[in-house]
Amino acid sequence: MQFTSLKWMCVVLTSSLVGCSQITPLPEHQVALSQTYPLQTQGNYQVLSWDNYVNDQQLINLVDLALVSNQDLKIASLRIHEAQAAYGIQRAELFPNIGGNAGMERNHVPADLSYVGREMTTSQYSVGLGMNQWELDLWGRIRSLNEAALQQFFAVESNVQAVRNSLIQQTVLSYLTLSELDKRIYFAQRSVQNYEKSVRIFKRRFEVGAGSKVEYMQAKTMLSNGQALVAEIQKSRALTANYLVQLVGQPISLPKTDLDQVTFKTSMLQTGLPSDLLLNRPDIHAAEAMLKSKHANIYAARAAFFPRIALTGSFGTASADLDDLFKSGSSVWSFAPSISVPIFTAGRLKNNLTLAEVRKEIAVAEYEKTVQNAFREVSDALVQQKYLDQQLRIQKQGLSAFQETARLAQLRYDNGAVGYLDVLDAQRNLLSAEQQWIETQSSLMQSYVSLYFALGGDTAFAKKI
Repeated sequence: MQFTSLKWMCVVLTSSLVGCSQITPLPEHQVALSQTYPLQTQGNYQVLSWDNYVNDQQLINLVDLALVSNQDLKIASLRIHEAQAAYGIQRAELFPNIGGNAGMERNHVPADLSYVGREMTTSQYSVGLGMNQWELDLWGRIRSLNEAALQQFFAVESNVQAVRNSLIQQTVLSYLTLSELDKRIYFAQRSVQNYEKSVRIFKRRFEVGAGSKVEYMQAKTMLSNGQALVAEIQKSRALTANYLVQLVGQPISLPKTDLDQVTFKTSMLQTGLPSDLLLNRPDIHAAEAMLKSKHANIYAARAAFFPRIALTGSFGTASADLDDLFKSGSSVWSFAPSISVPIFTAGRLKNNLTLAEVRKEIAVAEYEKTVQNAFREVSDALVQQKYLDQQLRIQKQGLSAFQETARLAQLRYDNGAVGYLDVLDAQRNLLSAEQQWIETQSSLMQSYVSLYFALGGDTAFAKKI
C-alpha cells in the first residue's frame, strides 16, 4: 500500500511538471515615433560614462560624494533588497514546505474511565517529517506569480539606475547654477561699485551746488536697484547651495565655481536613433518590466479558475517507549492529497481577471508614454542646444554694443553733450545684457547635460549591474 501511494504521487508530480502552463511571451509594442530626431547629429550612439563627458575634477569629486551619501539613492538601493526578498518569498511557493517535529505525550486516565477498569498512565514518543499543503502547479498559477515578482525586481533594479542618473543630473545642474549665479553676482557687484562711485560724485556736486538733486537721486536709484539685484541673486545662490548640500547628503564647503571652466565633450556624444532609447533609458526598462509583470498576473488570474491540488503528508516513527522509538515496525506515515474546485465565488475570480487585464492595459499606456517622453526630452535638448547657441552668439555681439554705448554715453556726459539720465540708461541696459548673457550661457551648458541624460545617462555603469 505504501509503495502504491508513493508511486501515485510520483506520477502526479511528473504530470504537473509536464502539464505546467507556460506564459506566452509578451508581444513587442510598437510606439509611434519618428525614425530620426529633429536636428539630429550624425553617428551611432556611443556609451560614455558621465565622468568622461565632463571636464571638471571638482564637479566629478562632488558627484562621487553624492553617489556615496545621498539618501534618495540609499533608499532606492534598499528597494532592490526589498524586491529581491519579495521575489524569494514568492519563489518558495514552488517547493514543498517540509518541517521536522519531535514530541512526547503522557496521559493519565482514572479507573472509572479506563476501559480496563483501573487507572492508567500512558506515554507516546514521536519523531518525523511533515509536508503541509504543497500545491501542485498544474496550471502555472504559482509560476505566473513568480514571473510577476521577478519582473518587479527587474523594474526596481532599473529604477535604481534611473535614480542614480537623476542624482548625477541634479548635482551637475545645481553646480552649473551655482557657477552661473557666482558669475552674475560678480558682474552685478561690479556695477554696484560703479553706482556707488557715481553716488559719491553727485552727492559732492549737489552739496557744493555744482550739480542738480535730480542727478543725485537718479544715481541713488540706480544704486538701490543694483543692490537689490545683488541681494536677489545671493538669495538664489544660498538656496541652490542648500539644495546641493542635500543632494550630496552631508555638510560640505562649496568653493566659488567658475562657469567658464566647466566644459563638456559634446563632440563625443552622438544621439544615435530613437530605437536606441529602448536599450539605454533605465526608465523605459523599468516600464517594460512592469508591463511584463502585469502580463504574468493575467495568467495567474486565469489559472485561479481551475482546481487546486495540494499534497499533505508526513513520515516518522512513534512508540510508547522511548527506547523502542527507532525499532523496526515503529514507523508511521500519512498521505492526504486534496483538491479544491471553485464553484461559486460571487464574481471574485472574474473580476480578478478583469483587474489584471486592465492593469496590463494601463502598463502598456505607461510604457508608450515613457518612450514618447524620452523621445521628446532628446528632441527638446537638441532644439535647446541649437537655438541657445545662436542666442548666445547674438547676445555676445549685443553685449559688446552695450559696452560701447555705455562708454560713449559716459564720454558724452563728461563733455556736457547729454544729461546723466542717458548714462544711467546705458548702464542699466548693459547690466541687463550681462545678466541675460550669463543666463543663456548657463542654459546652453545645462542643455548639454540634459541631452546626455535624455539619451540614457551613465549607461556604462548600467552595464556593470
